[in-house]
Amino acid sequence: MARTLVIIPTYNEIENLPRLLDRIDATQLGLDVMIVDDGSPDGTGEWVKEQLGKRKNLHLIQREGKQGLGSAYVAGFRYAIAEGYTFVFEMDADFSHDPAHLPVFLKEIENNDLVLGSRYINGISVVNWPMSRLLLSYFANLYARVITGMPVQDATGGFKCFRVEALKTLDLGKIHAGGYSFQIEVTYKLWKKGFRIQEIPIIFMDRTAGVSKMSSKIIKEALFLLIRLRFLGGGN
Repeated sequence: MARTLVIIPTYNEIENLPRLLDRIDATQLGLDVMIVDDGSPDGTGEWVKEQLGKRKNLHLIQREGKQGLGSAYVAGFRYAIAEGYTFVFEMDADFSHDPAHLPVFLKEIENNDLVLGSRYINGISVVNWPMSRLLLSYFANLYARVITGMPVQDATGGFKCFRVEALKTLDLGKIHAGGYSFQIEVTYKLWKKGFRIQEIPIIFMDRTAGVSKMSSKIIKEALFLLIRLRFLGGGN
């Protein structure tokens, strides 16, 4: 059976993480989980450390201070490559990504190199977002398609499953983007290399506990990254 790792970056997710891990285990898919915690003041990392002896499928990378979503996933990718995993997931800790979708991802990744959970492939499948944020996300993805030419409806989404062999072709040391930018950059680079990308519909539910990490800085970074990728050779 293919070994699969779920990477979950955390910063102050103590309200969500215990329930999320139980939900992942309940799928009975035999998934390993890597928590990458950026020194959460609420004790998320310490709670995970206490669980390591109780949950044999749980792993932890603890980092000092907030180093960003992109670098958290890169740390998880490096671990997955070093430990010989076949597939690796990106997944949020706040229940916006429903573990019930995990079996569908695993079915689709058998014949693809990257499977994207899409909020926009079958209309709009977003629950509890304010209209302003929904419009921002929708048009940011439209902008991404126009600028890059990628045939992807949801380039900024963060619920993904990769074939590790595809990730091995990337120079992870040259990926410095965070947030939305990271999601766009990795997908774009794999697409430019000719890897097989499949979108599947998901229902995206906004968090009900904890605080969103979205900021205007993240949005601006994503907009400028698109120009760099398309016109300045950032897809190499």
